[in-house]
Formats: sequence, structure tokens, C-alpha cells
Amino acid sequence: MSFLDLFVTKKQDTAKILPILPEEIYRTGILDLQDVIAPHALKIHSRELDLGEKIARTFFVISYPRFLTTGWFAPIINMDKVIDISVFIHPMDTNEMLRKFQKKVAEVQSQISTREESGMVRDPMLDTAYADIEQLRDSLQQAQERIFDVGLYITIYAATRDELDKIESDVRSVLESRLVYIRPALFQQEQGFRSTLPLGTDELDVHTKLNSAPLSSIFPFISFDLTSDRGILYGINRHNSSLILFDRFSLENYNSVTFAKSGAGKSYMTKLEILRSLMFDVEVIVIDPEREYEYLAETVGGRYFNISLSSEHHINPFDLPIPREDEAPSDVLRNNIITLVGLFRIMLGGLTPEEDAVIDKAITETYALKDITPDSNFAAVEPPLLSDFELVLSGMEGSDSLVARLSKYTKGTWSGFMNRPTNVDMNKKLVVFSVRDMEDDLKPVAMYIITHHIWNTVRKELRKRLLIIDEAWWMMRSQDTASFLFGIIKRGRKYFLGVSTITQDVSDFLNSPYGVPMITNSSIQMLLRQSPTSVDLVQSTFKLSDEEKYLLLESDVGEGIFFAGLKHVAIKVVASYTEDQIITSDPSQILAIKKAKQEMEATQETNAAAVETSSAPISSSRIQPPHSRLSAVPDSGNIASAAKVARADTAPTS
Repeated sequence: MSFLDLFVTKKQDTAKILPILPEEIYRTGILDLQDVIAPHALKIHSRELDLGEKIARTFFVISYPRFLTTGWFAPIINMDKVIDISVFIHPMDTNEMLRKFQKKVAEVQSQISTREESGMVRDPMLDTAYADIEQLRDSLQQAQERIFDVGLYITIYAATRDELDKIESDVRSVLESRLVYIRPALFQQEQGFRSTLPLGTDELDVHTKLNSAPLSSIFPFISFDLTSDRGILYGINRHNSSLILFDRFSLENYNSVTFAKSGAGKSYMTKLEILRSLMFDVEVIVIDPEREYEYLAETVGGRYFNISLSSEHHINPFDLPIPREDEAPSDVLRNNIITLVGLFRIMLGGLTPEEDAVIDKAITETYALKDITPDSNFAAVEPPLLSDFELVLSGMEGSDSLVARLSKYTKGTWSGFMNRPTNVDMNKKLVVFSVRDMEDDLKPVAMYIITHHIWNTVRKELRKRLLIIDEAWWMMRSQDTASFLFGIIKRGRKYFLGVSTITQDVSDFLNSPYGVPMITNSSIQMLLRQSPTSVDLVQSTFKLSDEEKYLLLESDVGEGIFFAGLKHVAIKVVASYTEDQIITSDPSQILAIKKAKQEMEATQETNAAAVETSSAPISSSRIQPPHSRLSAVPDSGNIASAAKVARADTAPTS
């Protein structure tokens, strides 16, 4: 034994006793990359592989139909499962394939001739095969096509065998519906698994001959897009950087829902949609709880109404819509009475069945005081006020408690809010109702009355309209307001109305019995960044994958998932500089815009004062410059420029 052998043995023995540091492991190469990424155990079965905590199963395609349409493989690529796909393409020699096809043509033609000589009926399969081979021979001879040996392998993964069988069933059903058939790699699962790893080795070696055209249909780099030839720009597709152009009025209904946490950009995106929709002759009505749409309304020449206890804008809840040609006045009056009963249920903190009947009778008698009955024409009749209703109610038996609770709306602190005739005129393309200055206890009542007034206006005339309800969770807190909003969402399509509900309190919205039905009756859903406390509820409601869930948690401002019909893509909302200045909600930007506006107004005032001063007559004691020199001073010049010209004119000449 040599001295070196003794040294190595001693070093190894020492290594067994002393702990090995991570840096030493890295330097000596004891732990390499394969040790890090490899599963802790591997067991090979005839139909699958056990890879640690996962089970893998590999399939290969054995048969294709006569025709392959473009995108037939897209459902597998976009399937919400963990799948590895490998496509091996081996080019074949064209001359050799032409010789083989020549022999094949001779065989097919011989079979056709034999059948004809025997007096047998023509075989369509032989005729089709003969025509296909001849067409392919022509394409190969003209170098328009090439032949390839193609191997298409699919590996699926699951945690249990039952889940693996379910995924296999889903994959089979998708492919077999397109006449594409797969088989498991029996007793070749190891070779199949290695063939789908990113190693570029085709160990399974199961091929099908395809020419260039059908081979191109397997092109795997595809993703959903929502680009159409009409509509507005919602944003950029984060999958492939295409533009998401979409027209909500082309779907089965025109409603949408938007969920996002505070500061995720939901109001920014909504205002951008409003601004772009106005260019396509869409009338937009907004219920604004935080006064975020005021500047937008001023910029586009719309109307802005501030609804509060001290506001000069009022809406009478007893207003009646004008019956349309296909509506009976009795139906209009009956629907309005039902709506008012729901309103009083909110205002009075709930009603017993007896009180409900008293309120219904009192509303009918209040309308009758103004000669408004189911048989009358009330188109030009002035509707009653809340004080008229209180007067009728006070004369009814068993109404003392109702009158006491109602008095605060007619004589108490909250009087003046709804006890006056309507003076709101909605004759602009953009109309905004703000309830920011309304007390929190009255916000659901105010939003109910505003929504009812908007609904009466919408039913009056058929136009393309969009109703935006920001912070819709206010209306979802009460069952009556949620029921009324749900009714508008279901019936809005008949009146060319799309309803957009926006909320940041996802739990309040979805926990309402009307929350999920509103989502199912909305063809467009927009999910922006979510908070960790509500993302699980959003995931279960929208059937999101774990990857989409984490995307919503990690998205930046203005990024999320856009659902339209059966498609959904990752979106990034973008705006031009001019649009951004109009719709921004960033407080720092708003302050900068206000400061720039004040500076511009101050500059205009200074220039106007300078023009007035420069145009004033000069006293006789001053030296008058030549007329030609004075006329050269622009009208908008300032005093300093005029004085400079005067000094130049009085300078001595040589």
C-alpha cells in the first residue's frame, strides 16, 4: 500500500466523522443538479410511473382523420391540467417517398380494375385513396409538400390514480371527438416519459407519416385571443401581446362584473371603457359612490349630479315611466307599486306582513289622490310626493309605527332628500350620479332610488346604453336592493342596456343569494389583482386553476384575467397619455393636474391684464415711438416688450 492510499483512506474516514458544509458539497461535486431535481423515488409500472408524490402516464397518437382542421390540438394545449407534450418531426427523402407512392398507386389501381372486371360495385374508399395519393404525388413532385415521420407523445400527471384516470378520460374525449386516437405506452412508460422530457430524444419511436399541411395544424405555440373586427380596445393580451378588441353588445347579454382589491385599477379600467364606448355612440350612466367620475363627465361634456341631503338635485321615487306602445298602463303602475314597497322596506328597516299590506294599500291610494289609477292615462299627470304618501298613511288603521319611522324622511333630519319633484335631466351621452356626500345609512336607499329612476328612463326609449354601478356591494347588503339590481341585469338586454357591476368587497357580493346569479348572467367578467383573503372564494366561483389564482395575487395594477363568453385571457390595461390625464385616480396625478390647471389660468389672467395695459392710451408726456414701430408689437405682448420697443425708438442715432 502506498502513501497516497493511506492519505485517501484517512481523508475518507475523517469525512465520515466530521460534518460536511454546503460549500464543500458544492466544490467536491457530491450533490449536483440531478440530485436536486430528481424525485426521491421512482417506480415503473406497465401503464404509469410513480415519480415521488406524482403519478405520470404517457400516450402516443396512433391514428389521425383524413382532414385535420387548424387549431384541433388547441384544447389539449390550453387544458387546465399538468401535461407534457412532445412532437418529434423526422423529414423523409422525397424521391424515396415518390417511388413508394408509385407502387402504392399501382396497387390501388389494380384493386379498382379487378373489382371492375369482376362486375363488383365501385368502392368509394379505393377511389378516395387513389385521388389522395395522386394529389399528394403532384404536390411532392412540385415541391409544394414534404413528408415527415411524426411522433406525438403526451404525458399527464396526477396525485392519485383516480385523478389520473379522470384526466386520461378528458384527454381521450377531446381527441376522439376529432377522430384522433391515442394509446398508452404499455411496458414503455420509461421510454415514453423520457421522450416527453426536454431532452430531445425520441425513445418511444412511434411515428405516423404526415405531409406539411396537416403537420402545421399541430403547431403548439398558440393561445386564446379576443381580437375581433369591431368593438373597443380593452387591453393587451399578456399571452401573445395581441390586442383585446371586443364588443360587449355582440354577446348574448351585455352585462359585466369586475372584482378587484382597492388600488388594483378597476375604476381606471372602467373609465377607460366609458371613454372609448362614447366614441361608438353608446350612452353611459354611472352611479359613483366616491366622486371619481366628475372630471371625466366635465371633460366629455356630460352631466354630473351630486345626490345628498343638501343637494339641489332631487329624484321623486313616485315618478312613473311613460308606458310604451306594447305596455298597458295598469302593468306599469303595478310594477312601480311593487318597487316602492321594496324601497319602503329598506327605508323603514323591514316590514311585517301586516305592515307590508298597509304600505301597498297606502301607495295605491296616494296615486289615486292624483287621479292615477290602472285605467287612467297618467302620462301628463304630476306624480305625488312622499309627504302625500305620509298624509294618506297617517289616516289608515295600524299605521302609527310606520308614520313615526317615516317622519324622519319628511320632517326630520333626512327630509328634503326625496320629498321634492324630480329636477334631474338625463339628456347627455354621459350622466353621473354621485352619492359620496350621502350618509352611509342612506346610501343603499339613494342608490335604489337612482337605479329606479335610471330604469324608468331606459324603458322610455330604446337606445344603446351602459349602466355602471361602482362599489356595487352597497346594493348587495340589502336583499331588496340586490333583488332589484338582479332584475335589471336580467331584463336589461330587452332594452339594449348593459349593466356593469364593480366591487372590491368580493365576500359581501358573493355571499348574497343574488351574487352568483349576477355573475352567471354577465357575459363579461373582469378579475384584477385580488387580496389573499378573498382569492380562494374567487377561485372557487370562477373555477380558476392554481396558476390563474397566483396570477391574480401577483398581478400589477391594471393586470388580471378577462373573461368573455367561453374564452379568458390574461390582460394588461393600457391607456394613451391623453386618456390617462382624463381618467386617472392617482391622488398625486390629480393634484399635479389641478396645479397645472391653476398655473395655466393664472398665466391667462396675467396675459389678459397685459393686453389691457398695452392697449391703454399713452400719456402726452411720454415720447411717442413711430407708428410703424408700435404696430410691430403683438397684441398679446406684455408691458416689458412694449417698453423695450419704446426705448429702442428713442435711442440717439449716429
